[in-house]
Amino acid sequence: MTDMNGSQFANATPVDQSNAAPAASPQEDDLRAAQSAECARQPIGVVLEIAGSGSAIALDLQRLNECMADADPSIALAGQVGSQIKIKTNDGWLLASVRNQRQDRRGQANSVIANIDFMGEGMEEKLTGKIHSFRRGVTRYPIPGAMVYPATTEDLRQIYASDGRSAIQIGTVYPTSDIRAGMYIDAMLGKHFALLGSTGTGKSTSAALILHRICQAAPQGHILMIDPHGEYSAAFRNTGMIFDVSNLQMPYWLMNFEEHCEVLLKSSGNDLQNDRDILAKCLLAARSKNRLAETMGKITVDSPIPYLLSDLTGMIQDEMGKLDKATNTAPYMRIKTKIDELKADPRYQFMFSGMLVGDTMADFIGKIFRMPSDGKPISIIDVSGVPSDITSTVVAVLSRLTFDFAIWSRNESTSPILLVCEEAHRYVPNERNADGNSVGTILSRIAKEGRKYGISLGLITQRPSDLAEGVLSQCGTIISMRLNNDRDQDFVRAAMPEGARGFLDSIPALRNRECIVCGEGVSIPIRVSFDNLEESKRPASEDPSFVDLWNQGGGEEEKVMRTVQRWRSQGA
Repeated sequence: MTDMNGSQFANATPVDQSNAAPAASPQEDDLRAAQSAECARQPIGVVLEIAGSGSAIALDLQRLNECMADADPSIALAGQVGSQIKIKTNDGWLLASVRNQRQDRRGQANSVIANIDFMGEGMEEKLTGKIHSFRRGVTRYPIPGAMVYPATTEDLRQIYASDGRSAIQIGTVYPTSDIRAGMYIDAMLGKHFALLGSTGTGKSTSAALILHRICQAAPQGHILMIDPHGEYSAAFRNTGMIFDVSNLQMPYWLMNFEEHCEVLLKSSGNDLQNDRDILAKCLLAARSKNRLAETMGKITVDSPIPYLLSDLTGMIQDEMGKLDKATNTAPYMRIKTKIDELKADPRYQFMFSGMLVGDTMADFIGKIFRMPSDGKPISIIDVSGVPSDITSTVVAVLSRLTFDFAIWSRNESTSPILLVCEEAHRYVPNERNADGNSVGTILSRIAKEGRKYGISLGLITQRPSDLAEGVLSQCGTIISMRLNNDRDQDFVRAAMPEGARGFLDSIPALRNRECIVCGEGVSIPIRVSFDNLEESKRPASEDPSFVDLWNQGGGEEEKVMRTVQRWRSQGA
């Protein structure tokens, strides 16, 4: 997608020409242009067979070899797997992507059979033969015998042109060096998106690039990102708000009943049901003691009403005192002991501190959802310092607050929220890896229903096959970087639209910082080389250089002492 008026995509990153060859003379440029134009006018093959979504073509090997020497990179790749070709129709052109190739076994050594997937069609400018008014889908199919031609860079420029909708630039269209690739923001966020890629492919930097571009396009936005490794703090220190265990201050009473059970109850079987009954009764009684409850009439155990932990343990103690001697007090003691442990452990102070008893719900929601944004539209929630046994619950609370806020603010002017979840396979696992945590339930619900309420979900993962079935299919835009695992490739292939199959086959062969984008966020599937991101905007996810670091010495003893000190204090 390029903006033909240059208004939306005016900030294109210039191509580095420091090592470029000496500039050609005007005469040489004219000669190359004439040769490319002549090559583009000559067919490279013929249509053999037509089907609904694709067809088979025969390609002339001699013509393919001639094209390879062309100065236009799009013509040079014509006919190869993943490249684009065009087919002449009565009043225009059909664009298709080459899915695969095989030798013609009919005894013709100079031809290659290829399967193609149709991408869309455009009208032909009668005087120049150029494509214009390109659109996705096919209304008029060619017939067997129709000629196949190479798609030129100028063709691709028209095909990937912006149609005027708000868009963000993320890189350049492969194989060109100057056609800018963009994604339509409203379409991408309106129906969720997923960024997939194996470890080491540049996934985190690419995610930071996309989010930076969104923030630049919408400085009054509301973006909440769950960061499980503390990578993105460095990337958004100047353009967002960073929250971790030192300043998150998330009140424990914001948890609903299910989340309370995950944190406080560790029993199983019949014991778990008994513990749940006791906790439900005592939690409702503790919430009811707040003055807010008196003014609101009837409340439930899920109502986000502040309560004192001491009131909850007091209720448990009172219930235990009502028992006759024959009744087992173990369930009551289990819950009370767990609460006392959480209050005393410094690792849980960001959530279970005695200072968090005030009614700070509005302030907390405004803080994490950036309302107002004050020029910093993104909140990074660094959960790397959260104890592992409650990390899923913390993410569940933040996700549920996003959903509940959207539901209860329907009478207000719409304020869409983007929830981005890094390492999404941890929180929305498939049935084989499911552990029953509430975070999977709420994220699945957001994936299915969130867009009705103005919530966009962005999933980032290196193991799409470990995601819950159906969640990836809810993502209207899929950005796939290289995936090395066959199971992951198959999973993504099943979630992508039919017309992208030719691109999908190139997923294992993508270079670092390259991706395939398909779905609602783009007009047609594209292969993109991501822009370089400035050093100050990159996440802290660079791989260490073992050779360089292992050739440095000094200061190890002090480093070990400082590390042990932090280890013992658990970051307190």
